[in-house]
Amino acid sequence: MNITGNLERQADLATVAPIRPLVSKPVSFLTLRRRVLILGVGPLAGELSQVLMSKRRSFTQVIGFLDNDAEHVGEGPANPSIIGSYGQLSEVVRRYQINTIVVCLEDRRAILPVEILLDMKVAGTQVVDGHNLFEKESGRLSIDHIKPSALIFSTGFQRRMGTMIAKRLMDVALSAIGLVILSPLFAFLAALIKLDSPGPVFYKQTRVGLGSRPYEIWKFRSMCQDAEKNGARWACENDPRVSRVGRWMRKWRLDELPQLINVWKCEMSIVGPRPERPVFVDELRKSVPYYDVRHTIRPGITGWAQVSFRYGASAEDSHMKLQYDLYYVKKLTLWLDLRIMGATVIVMLFGNGAR
Repeated sequence: MNITGNLERQADLATVAPIRPLVSKPVSFLTLRRRVLILGVGPLAGELSQVLMSKRRSFTQVIGFLDNDAEHVGEGPANPSIIGSYGQLSEVVRRYQINTIVVCLEDRRAILPVEILLDMKVAGTQVVDGHNLFEKESGRLSIDHIKPSALIFSTGFQRRMGTMIAKRLMDVALSAIGLVILSPLFAFLAALIKLDSPGPVFYKQTRVGLGSRPYEIWKFRSMCQDAEKNGARWACENDPRVSRVGRWMRKWRLDELPQLINVWKCEMSIVGPRPERPVFVDELRKSVPYYDVRHTIRPGITGWAQVSFRYGASAEDSHMKLQYDLYYVKKLTLWLDLRIMGATVIVMLFGNGAR
């Protein structure tokens, strides 16, 4: 059973109290809590259940799962567990007063109980797609469980001309204003860097940008001059290569400020997926589905993944961050950009997640 192993592996993600054992005791329809029944027991079903259960002060209660095979009823963790088969859908909905059915099936054409779901739908029960609900609740796309056809026919991934023009005008204005206003800070940081360790003030590094084209990113040097004499590697917590001033700049993200030059040169945007180095991109393309989708827009100084997830310092972290990047690429609105910029200010003020 996929659902058992998936839920056990992610049990530590749950931050709310366990749901009480399921009973047939009537529950008032006047309750404000959304009572969810998940059709399917695959990886997506398990991951979605954990996302719903881990949300603090959530008005959503996952009642249980339905499996195609009646012999599996009762399997899985105690709460929630498999409480019925597809043939028992109507009975389960009535017994547990379900008001939301989430479809998380691997092959809907072969096993989806269409007629029963239609009856539930017209009777007032909400029927939703598992991928869409996962995206809405988690702020990311479940790239391991979504098929290319689902992306092709999904809403989003639009490039409205008005939005893109406004986004570029905002980039130009903010980068120009930022470079002027922050010039005294640039001079102060440059002096500290020179006093702290030998080497140049600025550090240029090749990154992969729009259309997978390489470009040179600008940063304040935060590591020792020979930090990569043995080759490129991921940054780690308490990285010994980081200088004293560099550690302070990284905490407050000040080493990233020279990228305003890249924004002015149309190589980057204020908001977008963080650009990665070519050596890591070649590696990630082989292991992470849909990785190159993030290269369909300009990379950013900050992004949805940066304010939603910890500092990425491994292939596993990049796998998770790509899910947030794809969510941003799919939505891409000025309102989302403003939300990200506001959250970035908070991250910078508190120095969260720096390495």
